[in-house]
Amino acid sequence: MRARSIRWGMLCATPLALAGCGADDPPAPEPEIDPAVLAAINDPILVDPDLSRQNEGNAALTVNIDNALPLENRTQRAIEAAREEAVELVGGRDAMKALPPAGKSGEAAPLAARLSLAQRAILSGAGDECAARAQGGFIWAARMPQAFPLYPRSAAQDAMGNASPGCALRAAAFRTPVPLGEVLAFYHTRALGAGYSSSRAAMGEEQVLRGTRGRAAFAVYARTGPDGASEVDLVTWGQPR
Repeated sequence: MRARSIRWGMLCATPLALAGCGADDPPAPEPEIDPAVLAAINDPILVDPDLSRQNEGNAALTVNIDNALPLENRTQRAIEAAREEAVELVGGRDAMKALPPAGKSGEAAPLAARLSLAQRAILSGAGDECAARAQGGFIWAARMPQAFPLYPRSAAQDAMGNASPGCALRAAAFRTPVPLGEVLAFYHTRALGAGYSSSRAAMGEEQVLRGTRGRAAFAVYARTGPDGASEVDLVTWGQPR
């Protein structure tokens, strides 16, 4: 997640510096600064959400975390940038596959399941034990399989995973301002490109994309939120071969 940048400045703001800041004093030469160091200071600070909940009683600087990684950017420029990155990830505009027609509407998932990644994993077929032993943490959002990354520039809301043999569970919930159909087309294309099957069904207000490859499977549960953003729960499990 990105926080505010910290930059050089206010060199005379501390008592130790006041003595050297008299109006009659000649200006001191500016110190030489390593360009790499200056770039690091001028760049936004990257914050690890998994460490953000540690005791900050002795912290010199506290950064507010909203549990999203990174912060959601809904500007038109950000949307277009996310689209371009998605196109690059599938190999170009011509490689993007059209979504298959939605199959017969299934039973809508209960509200509790829509809010629980563990329940999502069970619904996708990962198994009760595999889901029950999963660990939570945003690090799992970065450990999604190569074929199924989070949609570019999306904001992760939750993540979990289980790396035990025979499970290989990964699950992440995220939001993106990119329209739902485009997000689903991205995952449909990624799935087919990685050798998975891919089919679509409607379950209540949700669109569900599912597929398998050998002993592995994926599921995308997607819906349009009240504010118009796409809300997605992405689950993968098992070994492709």
